[in-house]
Amino acid sequence: MENLKSRIVTCSNCELHSTRNNVIFGEGNPAAEIFLVGEAPGADEDRVGRPFIGKSGQLLDKILEACGFTRDDHVFISNIVRCRPPNNRVPTDFEVQTCIGYLYEQIELVDPKIIITLGATSLKKLLNDDSYRISKVRGKWIEWNGRRVMPVYHPAALLRNPALKKDTWEDFKQVIHSYREQVDPDHSSPHI
Repeated sequence: MENLKSRIVTCSNCELHSTRNNVIFGEGNPAAEIFLVGEAPGADEDRVGRPFIGKSGQLLDKILEACGFTRDDHVFISNIVRCRPPNNRVPTDFEVQTCIGYLYEQIELVDPKIIITLGATSLKKLLNDDSYRISKVRGKWIEWNGRRVMPVYHPAALLRNPALKKDTWEDFKQVIHSYREQVDPDHSSPHI
């Protein structure tokens, strides 16, 4: 993992490196059974150097807490690209193709049983299939490379449209059940 981290933090393979303040390697338990995949760092993440720390990240932490999960013990969080695209735009195909190999390596090293894609971009880019529509597949398990993938709405979408929170909670309840089936039958969640 340290070798991968040193390659990521010094990467200059696309133009995003020229405008970044920090490379976002990812964080959490390096042996986590749950791997969360976001799209790209935002302004807060670029400034501080950690994934999901802005308002979206705070909401994600509340969701994880409701599930009985913590960043330190249960999950590893990473992104499709490691540097913030200007004005938080969607990463270009070239930027994704340049960076996604790092994510695939990270997933292999962490070796999770469950992957949660946060939003449409992370779903499409992780699975390399632009035909997926988050509104159609959210909450439905997808098998990918021997792992279970749960697509959910991005926390930013929940902040923009709080009506999506109900669906997202139903999706995360499935994650809890899968975690209990595959990892820890005694896993405790304060809500289910």
